[in-house]
Amino acid sequence: MSETAKTPADFWFDPLCPWAWMTSRWMLEVEKVRPVEVRWHVMSLAVLNEDKLDQLPEEYAENMRPGGKAWGPVRVVIAAQQLHGDEAVGRLYTALGTRFHNEGLGVTPESIAAALDDAGLPAELIEYAGKDTYDAQLRASHKAGIDLVGQEVGTPVIAVPGADGEQIAFFGPVVTPAPKGEQAAKLWDGTLMVASIPGFYEIKRTRTQPPLFD
Repeated sequence: MSETAKTPADFWFDPLCPWAWMTSRWMLEVEKVRPVEVRWHVMSLAVLNEDKLDQLPEEYAENMRPGGKAWGPVRVVIAAQQLHGDEAVGRLYTALGTRFHNEGLGVTPESIAAALDDAGLPAELIEYAGKDTYDAQLRASHKAGIDLVGQEVGTPVIAVPGADGEQIAFFGPVVTPAPKGEQAAKLWDGTLMVASIPGFYEIKRTRTQPPLFD
């Protein structure tokens, strides 16, 4: 990799997840302080959980079922990608996440419509929220991330170059609030460091704070 080349970071998200939102805001900060390019991809909590709905709390399971609110946002994002290109994905994610999480407006048709407008995308994309038109592409995007990291994870999934340049994927990092400046840089450097260690899998501790949006 040349000195001017940017390090790729592939990031899989579901707009519904507040923890993925925290991590994604950290990655945007990393782009400011390190030569990194984030490549955004959709994954789906509904797809991830569709075979274990009976093991989930009822309210959560209801969101994951066909017609539940977990399906609409990812379908709209994948439609935006298919019809308007990869560059639309991160832009729309920022607009959706800001309304869902920072502004607390909830996953509603009104929020999705407003996010499309914020992202400069056609209003008619909201029609795909209730359609399975691009579900095959959604599942393929989801599978690409899961195939790298394994089944026993959620969102986000991040894939970075390992010691030999191969993609090493992790769930997380899970962090709140999203680090900024030098802290963001240090966490990124640490992510690359652990990815360079063959056989490294996991560091974890109990979460004692909720997602802190700013």
